[in-house]
Amino acid sequence: MQVSVLALNRHYVAVHVLPVQRAFSLLWKGSAEVVNVEQNQFLSYDFDGWREISQLKANLEERDDTDDWIRTVRFEIQVPRIVRLLRYDRVPRNVVKFSRRNIFLRDGHCCQYCDGRFPRHLLSLDHVVPRSRGGGDSWENVVCACLACNVRKGGRTPQEAGMALKSPPVRPKRNPLISHQLAQQKYASWGKFVWMSE
Repeated sequence: MQVSVLALNRHYVAVHVLPVQRAFSLLWKGSAEVVNVEQNQFLSYDFDGWREISQLKANLEERDDTDDWIRTVRFEIQVPRIVRLLRYDRVPRNVVKFSRRNIFLRDGHCCQYCDGRFPRHLLSLDHVVPRSRGGGDSWENVVCACLACNVRKGGRTPQEAGMALKSPPVRPKRNPLISHQLAQQKYASWGKFVWMSE
């Protein structure tokens, strides 16, 4: 299941985005609790409490289109959007990891030269200032490019190739995955916690 869960530290500061499997593992072991936003209030549930609430929702057919559910052998349980780690105090460093996935997310899977939107397997990373000319791997020098534009540009700068960048590459202020998730309605409850931790 490709669903993400926001993890908060003990002091309700957003620290990480977890896969749903990891979130349920932490809940089951008692290392985390669900934080659910209901009528502008934050309510906390342990695993058993969350399972009971989920079963009640299922029985009353109060499912929302944005909810995700997991069916086990004995019951159905709603996927929580937010969990709080009960023994974790650390505050995250505001350093966004430089990675291929984060570059694609930052640029919205759009080629920064032709402005076309492509699936991941048709995209590549392009160094604005080529490595052969001293350009390094950094947020300010690497952009998302379709394969055709990357080949056309070659080992030249955009000016030499006569290709303009859609927008100048910059270091994102927050993890692009979180920004991408916040744009979806089902992750709207993350908003208050993500803004608080910036």
